[in-house]
Amino acid sequence: MKCPIPAHASRSQIRTLIRQRRCALSSQQQQQAGLALLEKIQQLPQIVNAHTVGIYLSNDGEIDTKPTIEWLWQQGKQVLLPVLHPFSQGHLLFLHYRPDSRVCHNKYGIIEPVLDQTQICPIKNIDIIFTPLVAFDESGQRLGMGGGYYDRMLQPWFSNGQGAIPIGLAHDCQQVEHLPSEHWDIPLPIFVTPSQIWHWEK
Repeated sequence: MKCPIPAHASRSQIRTLIRQRRCALSSQQQQQAGLALLEKIQQLPQIVNAHTVGIYLSNDGEIDTKPTIEWLWQQGKQVLLPVLHPFSQGHLLFLHYRPDSRVCHNKYGIIEPVLDQTQICPIKNIDIIFTPLVAFDESGQRLGMGGGYYDRMLQPWFSNGQGAIPIGLAHDCQQVEHLPSEHWDIPLPIFVTPSQIWHWEK
């Protein structure tokens, strides 16, 4: 179900509209969406052989990832969460995340593991990175929050096809017909919502 947006809406206007729509979902709707998302993720052939999986803790109305994280733990997979790089502005690190991991809020108010160099996992060693987003469209374009963190991280994958497979996670209401894109935007090959798995060629 595509979310209608005004014609010629700017990226900023789309962000505001979609964020409002997902934040308007009730706690029950969020819980149901998170469980339905997990059912779709379990159908992904890529998840079967994945050993190390990057994901994120939901924030700002994002679809609930906790059921997926708990299932990944149950499957014996290594779960990683993104952490803002302390020295390289605009870049992310991925740290191992376990039930007993210490966490904190970063400068955006997002929960992340407390930085511990012994827990850092090189991006090249990650099999799948479940990617947050604000909106996506029929061509596989992803609109993030505007910081460019994931676009920078996924550039090597987009350039040579090596490394972690990026898979976008979203509510159904975050799909739009068309997103205005910039040259630095990295389209994703797969998106998963509670109702569907979307595949696009890179």
